[in-house]
Amino acid sequence: MISIRLFFMIALVALFPSTLFAADTNTTTSTVVTDKAPPTASAPSIVINNSDVCKSAASAAIQTQILGFASGITVTDENCERLKLARSMYGMGMKVAAVSLLCQDARAFDAMWRAGTPCPYNGRIGDEAKTAWEENPNDVPSDSKVFKKKESKG
Repeated sequence: MISIRLFFMIALVALFPSTLFAADTNTTTSTVVTDKAPPTASAPSIVINNSDVCKSAASAAIQTQILGFASGITVTDENCERLKLARSMYGMGMKVAAVSLLCQDARAFDAMWRAGTPCPYNGRIGDEAKTAWEENPNDVPSDSKVFKKKESKG
């Protein structure tokens, strides 16, 4: 029985040597999935169609492989609103009120002061307004350069 097995093994090796010595090449297979991209965070579009609006918009988004975030805001331009209100007041014949609105901005306040036509103060105009502003410096716009110089001198 042992001799039959030995003969059978030798016959297999002699008849099929290529199958026993065929380990000369290696084959590696890999699969790359390219159609499974992560979802994208899209920034919201904030549309302001009317050009007569004192607002601007901003939006942003960020995306990772796990989490995405998107946001948007609108920002109000207060100086634009002040100009529109002053223009409306002036158009309705309220010139002193229109100038008073503009004088809330320190740049306009300083320009009016340097021009010798101080901003209206509680209905007073001209020299009466100038005296009232000097008596009430706390009511002057906080960024006024004219009154900062006056305070540092006094």
